[in-house]
Amino acid sequence: MKKISTRTRVLTVTALATALGAGTFGAVSANASAPAAETRAAVKKDLSDKHLLQNTRLTVDAATKAAQATLDAAEKAGQRVTVAVVDRDGRTVVTLRGDGAGPQSYESAERKAFTAVSWNAPTSELVKRLESTPNLKDIPGTLFLGGGTPVQVKGAPIAGIGVAGAPSGAQDEEFAKAGVAALAR
Repeated sequence: MKKISTRTRVLTVTALATALGAGTFGAVSANASAPAAETRAAVKKDLSDKHLLQNTRLTVDAATKAAQATLDAAEKAGQRVTVAVVDRDGRTVVTLRGDGAGPQSYESAERKAFTAVSWNAPTSELVKRLESTPNLKDIPGTLFLGGGTPVQVKGAPIAGIGVAGAPSGAQDEEFAKAGVAALAR
């Protein structure tokens, strides 16, 4: 068997990598163009497939609108708060920290929003559930204090708004509800 030199191996690998790169670039370029009629028809067919799920999410603009309305309600009441809006999966979409809001309020707002969307209930109601199920508080990322409220479409949670920084959870929750109300306008 003949031994292949190092130079030949390097040239062969380089040629192979170039060919693969060109093929990948071609595939990406082809996929970047407008979808063909067949592709659009396939997508429509797939949307009716019982094995696929569709869900509703807030746009960044809607999340920002809700967060700003929440912050405005708090400022009108003379409170310095942080507002977080999370998506259905509990990932932060937008956070606004009001002027003078405490450093702890940022994480607290996100955790309240996460908790509200996770259980599709205001966090003030969830606090009551701790009496019968105290280990709920041990779930990572949650915070069972008033100030979080879900955003719902047809009763299903699509987002959560969390507020932290006011003297009470009840006030935080009142401001969060102002954010939800802004989405209905």
